Amino acid sequence: MQYNFKKIASVPAASDFIDVVLSRTQRQTPTVVHAGYAIARIRQFYMRKVKYTQQSWNEKLSRILEDFPRVDDVHPFYSDLLNVLYDKDHYKLALGQLNTARAMIDKIAKDYVKLLKYGDSLYRCKQLKRAALGRMCTIMKKHAASLAYLEQVRQHMSRLPSIDPNTRSILVCGYPNVGKSSFMNKVTRADVEVQPYAFTTKSIYVGHTDYKYLRWQVLDTPGILDRPLDERNTIEMQSITALAHLRAVVLYIVDISEQCGFSIAQQAALFHSIKPLFANKPLVVAINKIDVRKLEDLSAEDRALIDGMRDAMRGPAAMQLGDDDALPIMSTLSENGVMEVKNRCCDLLLAHRVEQKLASRRAGEVMNRLHVATPVPRDSKQRPAFIPSTLEASRARKAAGEKIVTEKELQEQNGGAGVYSADLRKRYMLENDDWKYDIVPEIYNGKNVADFIDPEIEAKLAELEREEDELEAKWEAERMDREPQEADLDEDERALLGEVRTRRNKLVAEHRRKKAAGNNNPVVPRKVDHERKLNTKNMKSSLESMGLDATAAVERARSRSRVVKRGRSMGADASMGADDANEDGKKMRTSKSRSKSVAKRVKDEVGGGLKSVDATLRATKMADKAQRKRNKLAKSGEGDRTINTKLPKWLNSGKRGNGKTDRR
Repeated sequence: MQYNFKKIASVPAASDFIDVVLSRTQRQTPTVVHAGYAIARIRQFYMRKVKYTQQSWNEKLSRILEDFPRVDDVHPFYSDLLNVLYDKDHYKLALGQLNTARAMIDKIAKDYVKLLKYGDSLYRCKQLKRAALGRMCTIMKKHAASLAYLEQVRQHMSRLPSIDPNTRSILVCGYPNVGKSSFMNKVTRADVEVQPYAFTTKSIYVGHTDYKYLRWQVLDTPGILDRPLDERNTIEMQSITALAHLRAVVLYIVDISEQCGFSIAQQAALFHSIKPLFANKPLVVAINKIDVRKLEDLSAEDRALIDGMRDAMRGPAAMQLGDDDALPIMSTLSENGVMEVKNRCCDLLLAHRVEQKLASRRAGEVMNRLHVATPVPRDSKQRPAFIPSTLEASRARKAAGEKIVTEKELQEQNGGAGVYSADLRKRYMLENDDWKYDIVPEIYNGKNVADFIDPEIEAKLAELEREEDELEAKWEAERMDREPQEADLDEDERALLGEVRTRRNKLVAEHRRKKAAGNNNPVVPRKVDHERKLNTKNMKSSLESMGLDATAAVERARSRSRVVKRGRSMGADASMGADDANEDGKKMRTSKSRSKSVAKRVKDEVGGGLKSVDATLRATKMADKAQRKRNKLAKSGEGDRTINTKLPKWLNSGKRGNGKTDRR
């Protein structure tokens, strides 16, 4: 049973609480309503506001009431600790007020929703909603003090240690500055502040240690003074609460040097004063600071007081451990005897727990069901335990003083972990030790693979590879001898070889051209005509070789290549007069505009994909007619996605979403 008070959510202040709920209502509900709406819609709009606000209050208040622990439901230790630290009455009163506020808010919402059902106008509905939210906020403002008090309680509870009241625990107690925190720092991994003045420890600290493979909880309590219970302060009452309710072994530390500022008589008086809290708990009285003052140096009166404390700690568990003579002694400074004190406390608590389990009714029921069977011997033959011969031999060698090297030592000598590989075969128990390192046969289909392997296979493979290299070298030499050398050729043979190489290069280039560009292109780009064969000169010679007149074809090809330039020069000549000629009789170009109408441009064009000029004009009119619908929409074409209104209402208005900060 462990309580984690760090999970309790923070309690906001009243003003922040109101802002959070109202802001959430504004963000999560509709915000636009008009007087022109139907009255049922207006009522529903404001009823939703009131209901959502009531639900928000209910959820947040219920979360607070559920997170804080109930005093009557927790362990008595935590119940009394809450009473000591925060006053149980105030704590219950604050939670009760929040519970009442939650019920009042629910009732207000119910009443105003009923009134909103009969609202006859937008104004009346709005005023009812405003009154409902205002009354809810007023109720929470009245409970501002309760919210602030619970937040302080939550902050303090989050700093409390997580103590398990039922686990194995060692409870350290005594006067202030006797060495309780020092003992805890030595036996656990905790780091409690230690100072040479009283009441350094102001609350209960928890540490953990291990003993017999079990986890133990060590509690360091604040110091206690010997005075009546009603005069003790909050710090002391924490220790009294722990002593009264925790099932733990109590370790009472006595400062034998009296450097804590309290004499042995005062420490003994405190011990006997709180002795009723030790009832039904194992008790250990430890003498601390023996490095300053020995136990033998005590006076008779002080020794008698210590003996009185020793007699008080005797009990059934202590008698089983043989603890009836001396008290455990230690020094937290030199760590002398610290672990012995811890071990004695743990053993005493374990024995005490066993006694409690045996004394319970449940243990008796279990014992009645147990039966230990003892086998009856069937003969008088002795059957001693079997000890392997290897173990006997190792024991004999060890008894003789022979040093036995372990596997770990071999590992460290041969490179360490990850490098050394243990030899497992040396411990094989075979008839012949020479068989330990034999190769394990590989069985395939019931047959040993080694029986089908030629022992000379590697040598034969090397011989085959050598013969193959010799044959390759011989073939290469013969090939070089068969090929004619260019130096041995005469002039005619060299010319023929050059023609062959040129023809081969042309064939390769033609093949690459066909593969890259293809032969189906109607127009051959200049970059494809690498040899510049496609010109008017070759075309004229080719046509004349077939008996055709190529004059018209050549003129047409030349005119099409210069059609733009000729058209411009002709237009310039037509627009010039006699005055525009220079002294050499050449025409001068003017800057007169050459814009033409659509009909004129269509007439001058030849072809254009249509068979006649009329068809071209008809197609142009049809295209213009089809575009009129788009022109009316102020769009340049089907792909026009322009939004003419730069800030349309539907795109730049509405509520803000979650995480948005921009306003309308």
